[in-house]
Amino acid sequence: MTNLDLLPPATDRAWLDPARYWGELDAATRHLDAPVGALSLDALRHNAHDMLRRAGGRPIRVASKSLRVRGALEALLAVPGYRGVLAYTLAEALWLADSVDDIVVGYPTAERGSIHRLATSPEFASRVTLMIDSPDQLDLIDAVLPPGERETIRVCLELDASWNAPVLGHLGVRRSPIHHPDDAGALAAYIVARPGFELVGVMAYEAQIAGVTNQPEGKPFDGAVNRWMQGRSERELHERRGLAVAAVRKHADLEFVNGGGTGSLESTAADDSVTEIAAGSGLFGGHLFDGYVHFTPAPAAAFALDVVRNPTPEHATILGGGWIASGPPSPNRVPRIVWPEGLSMVGREGAGEVQTPVTGDAARLLRPGDRVWLRHTKSGELSEHLASFAVVDGDRVIGELPTYRGEGKAFL
Repeated sequence: MTNLDLLPPATDRAWLDPARYWGELDAATRHLDAPVGALSLDALRHNAHDMLRRAGGRPIRVASKSLRVRGALEALLAVPGYRGVLAYTLAEALWLADSVDDIVVGYPTAERGSIHRLATSPEFASRVTLMIDSPDQLDLIDAVLPPGERETIRVCLELDASWNAPVLGHLGVRRSPIHHPDDAGALAAYIVARPGFELVGVMAYEAQIAGVTNQPEGKPFDGAVNRWMQGRSERELHERRGLAVAAVRKHADLEFVNGGGTGSLESTAADDSVTEIAAGSGLFGGHLFDGYVHFTPAPAAAFALDVVRNPTPEHATILGGGWIASGPPSPNRVPRIVWPEGLSMVGREGAGEVQTPVTGDAARLLRPGDRVWLRHTKSGELSEHLASFAVVDGDRVIGELPTYRGEGKAFL
C-alpha cells in the first residue's frame, strides 16, 4: 500500500487543461489493464485543502462511504483539520478501529455479531460511537448483551435535518424521526437515564443543502429554485438545530455536534451549534459535484475502459461502463465521459454492464485498445468496482492504493 502525503497543498492545477490532464493520466497508466482506476495526487491535495478552507476552521470528519480506500482515509487524518471518521456500517467501523481512534457510525445498526464484538472490547467501545434515534435501537443492543455483561456503549443522537417547506412539503432525506427540539431533549433524557449507554454527540445531516446541486448544467430555473430552497432551509435548520442541541446539553456533556456535507461546508460552518462537519465526496470529486455554484472540486478520481470494437464507422464500443450511482434513476447517475472529448453514449443503450457504445466525432478515430476516461457520479461508489487505484503524480504512477474491495471487504 502506498503511503500518501497530502501536504503541502497542490500548486499545479493541471486539470484545468483537459488535454494535458487526461493525456498525462492516460500515458501514466497505459501499462495497466483496464478497468483502470486513477487517483491524481495533486487533485486530491487540492480538494483536501480547499475543503478545509471552505470549512472555515471547523474540523472535518471524513465520510468513509465517499472514499472506501483505507490508505486515503489514513492520509487525510494526518492532515491538520481532519479529525475522525464517519463510517457507514459497524463492521466497517470495527475494521478501521485498529488504526483509527475516533469513529462515528453514521447510520443505526442491527449487526448483532458486530454489536457483540463492540460490546465485549474495551478498546472498540472507547473508539466507536453508534447512531441512534429511538429506544428500539437501544433495546436491540441490550438484547445482544445487557448492561452489566458488556462495555458501556457510546451513542450519538440523530436529529432530522429535513425541511417541512410550505407548499413543497418534505425536503431532504427520511432519516431520524426526531425533528422537534423538545423530542431531542426527551430522547436525550431517556438515554442518560438508561444504564449501559453514554450520550456523547448529536448529528444532523442537511441533505437538501449538502447533496442537492444548485447550478445543474443546462437547468438555470432548477438552479434558482434550489438556491432559494437551500437558503430558506439553512435559516430554519440553524435555529432549530441550535435549540435541539441546547435541549440535549441539559442532559449530557456532548463531545461533538456533527452536521453538513461536501455541498454545505460553508453554511454548516456558519451554525454556531455545530462543532464538526462530515464530508467526503468532494475529496475524490465525482461529477455530481460539478453542479454547485459556490465550489468546483478537481476530478481527483477517474476510471478508464478499453475500446474493443467498432460496430460501425461512427461508433466505438468500450468494455463495461454501467457503473450507475445510487439515487433516483436519472441521467446524472450515469458515468460521464471526459476523454477523448467529443464522445457521447448511445441513447437507446446508455452505459451497459458489459458494453457501452459511444458515438460522436471522436468515435470515428477510436480503435480497439484505445482508452476512454470517465468520471463516476458519486465518489465512493467507484471504489466498489475497483480493486485498487493507481496513484498518479504528474505523468507517472508512484504507487497503488487498494480499495475496500481490494482488501477483501464488502460492507454494504
